[in-house]
Amino acid sequence: MSTSTATSTDALGAPVPVLSFSPVVLSVPGRPVDLQVRVSAPATGTGLPVILLSHGHGPSNNLSSLNGYAPLANFWAAHGFAVVQPTHLTSRTLSHLVADAPGAPDFWRSRAEDMTHILDRLDVIERTVPQLAGRIDPTKVAVVGHSLGGFTAALLLGAGLNPDTGSVVHLVEPRIKTGVLLAAPGRGGEVLNGPMAEQWPIIGAVDFSTMTAPALVVAGDKDDSRHFTDMGPDWHADPYTLAPGPKTLLTLFDAEHGLGGIAGYDAAETTDENPRRVAALARLTAAYLSTQLHPGTPAWPNECEALTTGPDPVGRVESK
Repeated sequence: MSTSTATSTDALGAPVPVLSFSPVVLSVPGRPVDLQVRVSAPATGTGLPVILLSHGHGPSNNLSSLNGYAPLANFWAAHGFAVVQPTHLTSRTLSHLVADAPGAPDFWRSRAEDMTHILDRLDVIERTVPQLAGRIDPTKVAVVGHSLGGFTAALLLGAGLNPDTGSVVHLVEPRIKTGVLLAAPGRGGEVLNGPMAEQWPIIGAVDFSTMTAPALVVAGDKDDSRHFTDMGPDWHADPYTLAPGPKTLLTLFDAEHGLGGIAGYDAAETTDENPRRVAALARLTAAYLSTQLHPGTPAWPNECEALTTGPDPVGRVESK
């Protein structure tokens, strides 16, 4: 990320105008429909690091697609990242086309493979998006996922999966250097005892012990996912608790599963609407990824001090 506009008091720099282009259509052999992505990037700057953003599986018809998560994608792009958002096969926008396709309904393998396809064809994406050619740094790639997208991000960062086949599956993507898991699912076993557990058994098959890549795990302290577990909000901290370091846990105060409204501006499904929380989360995630992809830059410690200390912190941070 270019730091030419950064100051000693704001390592993220001033926001710049954003270009957003969609859909970029990638044909993938064997995929029941083409892979469509949205790309958002700053209007200026070169050597842009890439964020792959994996959407969740919420109740809305359209936010779980390339059209969601604008509160985060726009901020990241305005601060120097190229953000690539695929529409996974789990999206409600595709349900009438892929309901009977192999891998339905969770498409866990396809969701992870979407990100590999994107990285394989970053050069095509660069050439397709106007004014983007030659501006991406393909060696600086991060993944971010919310909810089911956090599950996908965990697999790409090294978590294993033990489905009913009897053998552990690893879908780690070595080109991804770091990531952020937002309200991701936690462990399986006896604690996966909610009414939705039988419909989504793959959630409980994850093994975080091999997720060795550095990651920021974000959990809301009011995110009580009773449809999956009676463990309470701590369940969403499992990707931090059960994975090896280096990991960082950001616990957001009073945040529920929408983390203040990250899936969309003024989305009716957000149960904890809080623009301050969304703005803080956008800054903290951008800062974490900036420092991870550009070691030594002060963005992360600066934003942590500004937003998680003092008289009105948005959350608390711990690391290992």
